[in-house]
Amino acid sequence: MTTRSIILGVAAVLALAAGPGCGGDAPSLSSEMDDSSYREGQQLERQGRWDEALAAYLKVINRRGDSAPESNLDAGLIYLNHLRNPIFAIYHFTKYLELEPNSKQAALVRGMIDSAKREFARSLPGQPLESQIEHLGVEEQIQRLQRENDELKAENTALRAGVAVPATHSSTIELVSVPTPKGPAEEPPAPTAGPVAPIALAPMGAGDSGASSAISDAPQETPPPQAEAPKPTPAPSVRHHTVARGDTLFSLAQKYYGNRSRWRDIYAANRDVLASENATLKIGVELKIP
Repeated sequence: MTTRSIILGVAAVLALAAGPGCGGDAPSLSSEMDDSSYREGQQLERQGRWDEALAAYLKVINRRGDSAPESNLDAGLIYLNHLRNPIFAIYHFTKYLELEPNSKQAALVRGMIDSAKREFARSLPGQPLESQIEHLGVEEQIQRLQRENDELKAENTALRAGVAVPATHSSTIELVSVPTPKGPAEEPPAPTAGPVAPIALAPMGAGDSGASSAISDAPQETPPPQAEAPKPTPAPSVRHHTVARGDTLFSLAQKYYGNRSRWRDIYAANRDVLASENATLKIGVELKIP
C-alpha cells in the first residue's frame, strides 16, 4: 500500500467521523422538519403558545435561510390567525411561494394572501374608505398613500430650505370671488326746512256758501330721497366633479379643500346620489362640490 493510498483512506475516515452525528442541525445535512427548533415550534403550537412557537420558527428561518419554506408558512399562519398582523403574514406567505412555487398548497397560500390583504384593508381608518379600498385594490391604495406622503415630505423639505413650491398633492382650485361686505347704509341727511310762505286769508264774501280760505302759491316741498336698497350678495357658485376611477370622498376632499376631514361636506351635498357614507362612488356620476 502506497503512502498516497494511506492518506486518502485517513481522509475518508475523518469525513465520515464529521457526519450527521457530530454536526447537530446543520442545514445541509438534515431536512427542515428534522430541525430541533422546527419540532419545538410544532409542539408549542399544539399547546397554544403562539408567541413561543413563532420564535422557534423564526430561529429556523434565520439559520436555514432559503431552505425553510415550511417555517415561513407556519410563521405566516400564526401572524394572520393569532397575532392579527396581516403585513408580516403576507411577507412570510410570499416567501413560501418564492421557495415552493409548485407546491400543492400554493393555491391555498395565495388565497391566504388575499385574506391578509382584506384584513389589512379593514384596519385602515376612515368609514367610507373601508368599503372603497377593497374595490380599488389594496396595492393601489397603498401606492396612492405612499405618493402623497412623498409629496408632503418634499414640500416640507422645500419650506424648511426657504423655497416656495406649489403643493403637488392637490389640484388647483378655481376660487370664487366673494364681494367685499358693505357697511350699514348711511342715512341721508334730513332736509333743511326753508322759510314758510305766509298764508293769506281772503275776506269772506256774502255769496260764499261756506268758510273757505285762499292759500297763496307756496313752493312744494321735495320728498326726501329714498335710501338705495343694498344689493343682495350673490351666492357662491357650486363646482361639479365627474367621478373617475380611483376617486373617493377622502381624495375629493383633499383635492378641492386640501383637507381630507371635509369629506362629509361633499357627502352632505350629494345625499340624493349617494346611498350612504360608505357607498362606492360610481364612475361617471356628477357630484356637487360645495
